[in-house]
Amino acid sequence: MESHNIIIQPTNNENIVKFVANSFLTQAKSYEFKNIEEAGESPIAQQLFHLPFVKTVYISQNFIAIEKYNIVSWDKVQEEVAVSISEYLDSEKVIVNESTDKKKVPVTVYGETTPNPAVLKFVANKPLVSGTFEFKNIDDAKHAPLAAALFNFPFVKEVFMSSNYVSVMKYDVAEWDEISMQLREFIRGYIEDGKKIFTDEMLSETLKEEQKAVESTTDKTAEKTYTDIDNEIMDILDEYVKPAVASDGGHIAFDSFDPETKTVKVILQGACSGCPSSTVTLKNGIQTMLKEMMQGRVQLVEAVNG
Repeated sequence: MESHNIIIQPTNNENIVKFVANSFLTQAKSYEFKNIEEAGESPIAQQLFHLPFVKTVYISQNFIAIEKYNIVSWDKVQEEVAVSISEYLDSEKVIVNESTDKKKVPVTVYGETTPNPAVLKFVANKPLVSGTFEFKNIDDAKHAPLAAALFNFPFVKEVFMSSNYVSVMKYDVAEWDEISMQLREFIRGYIEDGKKIFTDEMLSETLKEEQKAVESTTDKTAEKTYTDIDNEIMDILDEYVKPAVASDGGHIAFDSFDPETKTVKVILQGACSGCPSSTVTLKNGIQTMLKEMMQGRVQLVEAVNG
């Protein structure tokens, strides 16, 4: 059996650290325990509360987050905690004793239009994934059962997932009024049945990518480094652009900045990819914003993927 690797991830709260595993700990449900009595249904949380500095334990999807008291700093204890969690997961003991009540949790899904006429956004009343994931074809979805199932519909071209929604791009062979209800009911039933959105292999791959990202930021000799201007641009995209793009079922990511041409290159995903209005959004929206907020240091914004 593959050993459970744990990645240590700091958070915006200096007292909270996430311990990210390469396997699912829960399925579409999160838990918060504030003391050892509340943690009666979770043996691993009870074990963690025996550490005197543990204040709160959160368990969700593929990570355990721990809030500590101020009696110790994380750099003194986080490696030991990571090893402890890894050993517990390797033992295959129960993470959370979930209720034996088999009644389905009511799930609602509604369809929402996007600026891209080829993409419809299906929004659920519960979180589905952590992060953003794009699948161009069924081969990309080999570790994503929901996306793979959607590709079995002949009119599905691409699938994008983030937070609590699934964006579906269709081929022109069908109109949305003919297929949207079918897709909505399929996604709703899939979620309600408690089927896996991702397999452990997907989490393992994501974990490796996150580990590389962590190493690249800590390795001073790493080729990928960001300048102060790069960081300013990314902060603006994160705060002002990404939320609006996400509401339309898409995602935007910083790719690069050329100081000589003053050109920012971005990656568009989900509903933004191939959207007829994306060029207008880039030029009249994002480009104008960056030119003003960066006080002339940015002149152009281009999408590297169309």
